[in-house]
Amino acid sequence: MNIGVDAAALGMSNTVVATTSDVNSGYWNPAGLIHLEDHQVSLMHANYFANIAQYDYLAYASPIDDRSAWGISLIRFGVDDILNTTELIDSQGNIDYNRISLFSTADYGFTFSYARKLPVPGFQYGVNAKVIRRIIGKFANSWGFGFDVGLQFEKNNWQFGLMLRDITTTYNVWNIDEDEYQKIANSIPGENQELPESTEITAPKAQLGIAKKFIIRYDYSILAAANMNMRFAKTNDLISTDFVSIDPALGLEFGYTDLVFVRAGVGNFQNVQQLDNSEKVGFQPNIGLGFKYKGIQIDYALTDLGDQSTALYSNIFSVKVDLGMFRN
Repeated sequence: MNIGVDAAALGMSNTVVATTSDVNSGYWNPAGLIHLEDHQVSLMHANYFANIAQYDYLAYASPIDDRSAWGISLIRFGVDDILNTTELIDSQGNIDYNRISLFSTADYGFTFSYARKLPVPGFQYGVNAKVIRRIIGKFANSWGFGFDVGLQFEKNNWQFGLMLRDITTTYNVWNIDEDEYQKIANSIPGENQELPESTEITAPKAQLGIAKKFIIRYDYSILAAANMNMRFAKTNDLISTDFVSIDPALGLEFGYTDLVFVRAGVGNFQNVQQLDNSEKVGFQPNIGLGFKYKGIQIDYALTDLGDQSTALYSNIFSVKVDLGMFRN
């Protein structure tokens, strides 16, 4: 649930908390759903870790009235066809390759979003209710629940956004298949003697965004945006204290007649320890392209351009469709 959705947003290094205003707002900041004028659908596919993992996303949203909107989305991140070699060696110590099987591990996130305008002009808020499902073959599975709250404010062509993720703390409760666990419990003497923890906790996080769009000679536009991504723990983020760690991100979008878009961004600033124990600042540059015509928008993003961070680069594609075009 931390990776992000929509190639347009990922091309700008996720700096869209203040500006998001379409079906993908359910993920970035549900308050942005209030800008919807009609029904929208969004789809995304990405390959991660040199095509080992598959990341897919589907979302739908629509306005309820002139002051509220709603949306739903589904995310799947999975690795399929993993070799299960836990029974490769039989009880007599013989290796039997016919005992190898395949399994998949996947995380699912289902989100229901609601947004509404506040009585104060320029303000809107949104709420997410999330259900998390995690499956590791037949070995273990879990259910989790959590909530997000978002806020947006616009004044004098400036846009501001605040997104509080997992505000109540998201809990995942695991169910472990003890019969399967016992098959590997004694594979390494002295290890795996106790079942893993059955509860997994996702702590709250906050994202603060600011953006402004500049129009140049009617046809050209430049959207400049910045995010401060905060975690309430000491991490390897660029700014790190015992109370909060902050990872800044910057993004730009160049547009021509609301038809063609070129995007760039930089984020994921981390203090990376080197082999000689010195520290180096790593970062993740992204670029992207977009094309919009008659209610259909196709976007592409390439993340981690130039391999400046410890993450692997990924190719990301997404499609957004305004369903109102089919009624015209």
